[in-house]
Amino acid sequence: MAVEVTGRARGVPSRAVLSRPLSVPLIGGLVGILPLAVAAQPGEGVRDTTFWLQLVVACYAGVRLSAMVLSGRRRLVQGAFWLFCYLAMGIAPLAQSVLGRDPTPVLGPRGDTQLATMLVLCGMVAFDVGALLARHRPATRGARRPPATVHRTRLYVLVAFAYLASALLIVQLGGPAVFFASRQEISATLSEATGAEASGGEAGNALLRGFGTVPAMLALLFLTRWMVTSRRARRQPSVVLPWAGLVVINAIVNNPISNPRYWFLTVLFALLFTVFPRSTVMYRAALALGVVIALLVFPFTDRFRYDENGRQPVEAQSFMEPLVIKDYDQVGMFANTITYAADGNGHTYGRQVTGAALFFVPRDMWPAKPQDTGFLVGGWMGTNSANLSSPLWAELWLDFGPLGMTAGFLGIGYLAARTDRGYVRRTLDDPSPGNVLAVVAPVLAGYSFILLRGSLLQASGRIGIAVLCLLLVTTLRPGPRSRLY
Repeated sequence: MAVEVTGRARGVPSRAVLSRPLSVPLIGGLVGILPLAVAAQPGEGVRDTTFWLQLVVACYAGVRLSAMVLSGRRRLVQGAFWLFCYLAMGIAPLAQSVLGRDPTPVLGPRGDTQLATMLVLCGMVAFDVGALLARHRPATRGARRPPATVHRTRLYVLVAFAYLASALLIVQLGGPAVFFASRQEISATLSEATGAEASGGEAGNALLRGFGTVPAMLALLFLTRWMVTSRRARRQPSVVLPWAGLVVINAIVNNPISNPRYWFLTVLFALLFTVFPRSTVMYRAALALGVVIALLVFPFTDRFRYDENGRQPVEAQSFMEPLVIKDYDQVGMFANTITYAADGNGHTYGRQVTGAALFFVPRDMWPAKPQDTGFLVGGWMGTNSANLSSPLWAELWLDFGPLGMTAGFLGIGYLAARTDRGYVRRTLDDPSPGNVLAVVAPVLAGYSFILLRGSLLQASGRIGIAVLCLLLVTTLRPGPRSRLY
C-alpha cells in the first residue's frame, strides 16, 4: 500500500473540516445533555454532596473526552482513559446515586462514597497534569535510539506458537463448539481440564487461556499491519495464508461469547486501529460511538456469561437501568476499599502491586502471596464473588494512600501522553510494516479498560504473556534478511 505523508494524513485539514460541525453537539451532549438528563431523572437517591461531586466528575470527564475526540492527533491511550472515566467513573455512578441503587452493596457510610468520588476526581486531575508535563518535555539531544521493529523469522515463530497454543486450548476444551456456548461453561470446562478445583488455584486455568488467546491476537495484529502497509505482502501466500488461519483461530478463541467483554473490546480496539492506523475519522468515530455502545449494547452482552439455566434477562425500564445492574461498580468498590482499610486493615504499602507484578510466582512457593484485591475486599464484605472490580484508583490508594495514588496517576498520565506522541510520530514518519509501536499502542489502549477496571492481579497474566511475545519478535537492529518487506 502506498503511503504518503500529507497534511491530511497528519490530521490538519480533516480537523478543520470535522471539528466545527462536531464540536458544539459533541461537547453539548457529553458535558451538558447526558449528565443533566441523568441527574434530572426521578429516583430515590439523595441530592447530597456526593451527588454533586459525581456530577462534577461526569462533566469534567466529558470535557476531556470531547477534547480527545476533537483533537487533531490520535491520542489512543488518553482517549481510552477518558472514555472509561466518563462512563464508569462519571455517568454510571451518577445514575446509581440518582436511583439510590448500587450494583454491588456499599457497606460503609455515605462519607466513604464521597471520599471515593473526591479521590477519583483527584486522580483524573493528576492524569491531566502528567499529560501536560509530557507535552512540555524538552526534546532530547544526541542520537535517537533505533526504532523497535519486527524480526521476520521470529514473527513466523510467534505465528507457529500461536497456532500450537490455541490448538492446545481448543483440544483441552473438547473442540470449537464450547467457545460458542457460554463463559460459564468455558470456566467449568477449564477448571476440569486444569484440575483447578482439586488444587484450589486458578493459575493453570489462567495460563492455558492466556497462552491460547494472547499470542493468536498479537500474531494476527502483526500480520495485519504487514498486509495493510505492504502491497507485496498482500500478494505473498506465505503471509496471506497464515493471516487467514489466524482470523479463523481468533474467531474461535477470542470471540465475545466465550471471553470477558473487556478482553473482546481490547481485541476489537487493537484490530480497528491496526487496520486504520492513520485515520483520524476512525479514531473520532471509535471514541464517540464508544459512549453509545457502552450505554446501549455493552450491558446486554452479559447474556453470554451464563448458560440457559443461569441466564437472567436484562429488564430495562429506562436507559439508566443497565448502569445500575452490573459492570459499573467501580466507585462503589472503591468506597468499600476505603471502608475495608478503615475497619482495621489499613494500607498495604505496595504489597498488592507487588503481588500483581509477581503474578507468575506459584502460591506453593509464596504462601503469603497477596490475594486479588477485589476478592480480598469481597471476602471482607462476606461474598465469594470473583467478578468484583478493583479500579486502579482503589489499587493505588490501598497500597500507597491518597498521595501515592495521586503520584501514580501523575506518572500514568505522563507515560500515556508519551506513548501517544510516539505512536503518532512512528505511524506517520515510519510507515514500515515492521513498526512495533503501531501495534503495541492500540493493544495498550484497548487493554487499559481492563487495567482501569481492575483488579491488577487478574490483568497481569495476559500482560506478562504479551510482553514475552513482544520480546520474541522485536529487534533493534534489523537486517535485510530480517526486515518485513
